[in-house]
Amino acid sequence: MSVNEEVLSYPIPSDAALDPPQEWAELRGKCPVAHVTLPSGDRARLLTRYDDVKQVLADPRFTRQLTAPDAARLSADGGGVFNSDVAQIIPDSGEEHLRWRRLVGKWFTAKRMAALRPTMAQIADDLIDEMVARGAPGDLKASLGFPLPVYVICDMLGVPAEDRDRFSYWSDTLLNLTRYTKEEIEAAQAAFFQYMSDHVAAKREQPGEDLLSELIAAGGPEDGGLTDLQILVTGMALLVAGHETTANMIGKMVSMLLADRGRWEALLADPKLIRTAVEETLRLDANSGFGLPRYLPVEAEIADTVLPKGTTVICSMAAANRDDSAFEAADRMDLTRSPNAHLAFGSGAHSCLGQSLARTELQVVLEVLLRRLPTLELAVPVAELERVEGLAVGGLRTVPVSW
Repeated sequence: MSVNEEVLSYPIPSDAALDPPQEWAELRGKCPVAHVTLPSGDRARLLTRYDDVKQVLADPRFTRQLTAPDAARLSADGGGVFNSDVAQIIPDSGEEHLRWRRLVGKWFTAKRMAALRPTMAQIADDLIDEMVARGAPGDLKASLGFPLPVYVICDMLGVPAEDRDRFSYWSDTLLNLTRYTKEEIEAAQAAFFQYMSDHVAAKREQPGEDLLSELIAAGGPEDGGLTDLQILVTGMALLVAGHETTANMIGKMVSMLLADRGRWEALLADPKLIRTAVEETLRLDANSGFGLPRYLPVEAEIADTVLPKGTTVICSMAAANRDDSAFEAADRMDLTRSPNAHLAFGSGAHSCLGQSLARTELQVVLEVLLRRLPTLELAVPVAELERVEGLAVGGLRTVPVSW
């Protein structure tokens, strides 16, 4: 059977933790709008070319209405972050969506990020102290990758960082594809919702210098602000997005740079490369997770393929980021690559709101690691690194390092 007619299981597995499945290149070449079966058993179409993914992410006809009756369910129980009713509370389009982005986006400006850098660097230094004190080998993901973004997002939301283990579990259930049962997901989401509800109520009584207090102070929709429910769900969404993806990316970034010692040496020799190196690891991340699903309430055409009304499309930004028509020598890591218009944070009106935060965290972590642990190396062969399975975000289970 040719790749054109084949129905692939999605996500497409890859044997190597840092390398892409070979099917991506075949699909980009021969079948840019592929048929796939999701973990739920439902069917969808997969996009792997740069231009197609970018076009769909910017096209308002492709919506986030994944609770529509004929939308594909991603996981067998139909729960999780994409298919849940909670996901529909943040406005999807139009003036309401712009207002939401404007209100929340104020917290993610370049100026705010620059102001946060010294705090982030101090957190990274302290976490590295603790890892070094415990002795080598250490797990870079558990010691630094996971706690740093949690501390930062908790601080921004005015949430106690000591609750971070609960957030981690709640996040995982929201990002579930195959790992948790429907009962576990519903119980965790109810607990998370109640926690955030109590937190927002406490902020209303005693506002602080944080994002949620500022959203409350902006008033309700009649004042150009958000509803209570929208504020609550924004808090949940930022907590999940603000730590899970970056925590995983820190581990993957360091692993990719240590996989070839020459890369680490190049950064030690010229720390000015840190910014472009971060962008290049984001582009080459072959284990970024599910991609972005979109639902078509109308018929549309993409890559000379007519998609009927009711189609669910999965945009694989990671596959698109390796498209030779968009990037010269797309499979090669070039730490000096600039410009680098990768799609790791999406594109268009729904591009990741927290991308400046993620970039700043990744740059700061790399700066501090190069300064503190120049002899850092992977404590296991690259082939032994293992992927996180069963969640909508990609990551490595552990990142064993020595120094």
